[in-house]
Amino acid sequence: MKINTLLYTIRRGFANLFHNKWYSLVSVATIAACLFLLGLFYCIVVNIQNTVLKAEEGVAVTVFFEEGTSEAEEEKIGQDIAARIEVSKVEFHSADEAWAEFGPAYFGEDYQEGFPENPLEGMENYSVYLSDVSMQDALVTWLESIPEVRKVNYSAVTATTLSSINQLIAYMSVGMIAVLLGVSVFLISNTVSVGIQMRKEEIEIMKYIGATDFMVRSPFVLECMIIGLIGAAIPLGINYLIYDYIMNNLAGSFTSVISFLKLVSIDEIFRILTPVSLGIGVGIGFLGSITTVGKHLRV
Repeated sequence: MKINTLLYTIRRGFANLFHNKWYSLVSVATIAACLFLLGLFYCIVVNIQNTVLKAEEGVAVTVFFEEGTSEAEEEKIGQDIAARIEVSKVEFHSADEAWAEFGPAYFGEDYQEGFPENPLEGMENYSVYLSDVSMQDALVTWLESIPEVRKVNYSAVTATTLSSINQLIAYMSVGMIAVLLGVSVFLISNTVSVGIQMRKEEIEIMKYIGATDFMVRSPFVLECMIIGLIGAAIPLGINYLIYDYIMNNLAGSFTSVISFLKLVSIDEIFRILTPVSLGIGVGIGFLGSITTVGKHLRV
């Protein structure tokens, strides 16, 4: 691309913004509204997913052994369990540790009196934490097939509920994003069409004097990309202020709710949301303009 052509494209692109300021403002407002909802939806979804993830981290399968299982066998089984893809962490609890934990809770500080021997002897177990609760059934089936394993405690309801929530969030996210992007591209395309219709005579003159399709199209494309960038920056700022207000001002008033939701930090949220929103804004402007301008170049 020649320097003169590039300078012409940039100059005309910015000039078009101010020359057609009303539909430029409408376009910015349209994209801003769509991306505001998208950003708001993203913040909600990420925090729900984080809450579900924290809940999943607390889901564990407890493995008890048959009487007479040696320490070496228990250790070997523990290593095999830890190597499974479904497992994120394995914790071993000896009978003495179990008695030290539950004894005071049920019998007070003098729980050892009257119990010359550990009543929980033979209750050694592994707490197996899952990397993905949807794989709990496969893990339990494998654990129950081990001859030395006497019993496997797990909650099928908890795993099913958390898996269903994850699937629902995924489907809602894809659907919502697709709808918002579709609406944004449609609206920016219509806006560009209006702008081109207003300057149809100008386009015809440029074509008659030998202007290439690129010379005609590029200012419109640049104009719409700038509109998309501005339309993305505005809702980013608004969403940032809203999220910052919730994190700093509402956390003290609703401590229990905030603690339960496991809110993601603002830096982590906007480290992803900022480039994604700006990229979507510019992309919407580019796609909306490039597809629409081509239809009006045949004069």
